[in-house]
Amino acid sequence: MKGNFLTTKLLAKKAALFALTKKAADVVVLDLKGLTSMADYFVVCSADSDTQTRAIADAVIDGMAGIGDRVWHREGYSEGRWVLLDFVNIVVHVFHKETRTFYNLEKLWGDAEAEQIHDTAAAKPTRRKTSTTKRTKE
Repeated sequence: MKGNFLTTKLLAKKAALFALTKKAADVVVLDLKGLTSMADYFVVCSADSDTQTRAIADAVIDGMAGIGDRVWHREGYSEGRWVLLDFVNIVVHVFHKETRTFYNLEKLWGDAEAEQIHDTAAAKPTRRKTSTTKRTKE
């Protein structure tokens, strides 16, 4: 049961969120529908090292498998500079930062609608303890 009946757009966002679990940077979902037949969405993100690139790829592969969407093909995993994960309708690109700058997929696919994905847990306000010290009016 592919994707537990989630839309392709929601699956792309899920892949982006799985990447964020391993501290992926600058995570973007590109909507390619109407621009190409190769995929509906690209998920593009960056990592600081080859080890982190592979960790992000593993998190996406495992997370997507957990919701019923298995990777069809992967490339670049052993090198760790650019890992491509093909989920048929969604292609995830995990780049080493310098490699991402060189290939600049966002510019190449400049006609695609781009959505920046942020870690929602980090965006939530944290509760602060209130001070027990009385403040006086000045």
